Amino acid sequence: MSEREGPQRERGATRAGVVLAPAGLSEEWARIGVLTVARLEFKLRIRAGRWRWLVGAWFLVLLVVTWLVRTAASQPNIIGESVERERTLGAVMFGVVVLVVLALALLVAPALAAQSVNGDRERGTLATLQVTRLRAGEIALGKLLASWGTALVFLAVTLPLAAWCYAEGGLSAGRVAGVYLVTALLLGVVCAVSLGLSALLARSTTSSVLAYLTVFALAAGTAIAFGLVTASTQQRVTGTSRICDGPATNCTETSYETTISRPDRTWWLLAPNPFAILADSAPAGPVHRERLPNGDVVEVPADVDVLGSLSRSLHKIRATPQRVEHDYGTSFEVPGGVTGGPVWPLGLGIDLALAAGAVWLTMVRLRTPTRRLARGQRIA
Repeated sequence: MSEREGPQRERGATRAGVVLAPAGLSEEWARIGVLTVARLEFKLRIRAGRWRWLVGAWFLVLLVVTWLVRTAASQPNIIGESVERERTLGAVMFGVVVLVVLALALLVAPALAAQSVNGDRERGTLATLQVTRLRAGEIALGKLLASWGTALVFLAVTLPLAAWCYAEGGLSAGRVAGVYLVTALLLGVVCAVSLGLSALLARSTTSSVLAYLTVFALAAGTAIAFGLVTASTQQRVTGTSRICDGPATNCTETSYETTISRPDRTWWLLAPNPFAILADSAPAGPVHRERLPNGDVVEVPADVDVLGSLSRSLHKIRATPQRVEHDYGTSFEVPGGVTGGPVWPLGLGIDLALAAGAVWLTMVRLRTPTRRLARGQRIA
């Protein structure tokens, strides 16, 4: 055990009278080591032979979904005639399709990494990597690169569907690129967390279950927590109700107490949600022109844009309700046109921090020699 500690942890230094590789060559070795592990992992996945059928089934399912969305969005009684008039059909299709792609990808990604470490340990192949000159970090990053790369293959298969949406109109290339970039990062987060659970837990079945529970916590648990905490932390306020016999004459004011929701205090619970991050980070969508009573023409975001509508709703929950005086009394509401800031920077930052912590945990668990082993865990 102790003889392989040096090659794994120190390169580019002088130790016990032996001159190892310089720092520049050490970095090159590290890169080669990561690619070597990733290549081995890829070969194991391809050797099974079933991946072609999985990718084909994945594409066919999403193709059917895209066709159904296209058919539904073309119906005037569902979306409205403005879809065809304003040429926003592509934006409608793309918004729904990418949300479906993310939902299905969140089901596929944990399976790609949740058994990467403990599965190799159960098969007795992990020790073969650990006795080589590969560092723990190189093994961890190589496995992450392999699982993330496989997830990106599934994502890349959907590019023809994005091109179909783009051809329908109302969609920019920048928006497609931005949405796919964020989706790729979210898949990397899920792969990293699943890899960390695989390194932390001895049994592959347990790590797989916890990986899916983690995905559920991010996708649905954050929304449930946001709703429950917001409902439990409502604010009690005092307002007035005004009743008049005529226009501003013989008015009687009555005080009353009520409770109002304060989502502006709990919005951060919803921030790590992958769907919230994807929708809020999407570049600006299609707009249509409206003429105001004074004759001015303004551009208004299209309501049929799914991603844009979700983003505006997320911005609105960050706005603080204000006391507004009316002729009939007092109300507490967010004034029209007032919105809060974006949600996705905090949410994506939390998810990336979670992924970085999982990768660090994986590196720690792969270091040799190890001081302590879990009960029943095999060495080789």
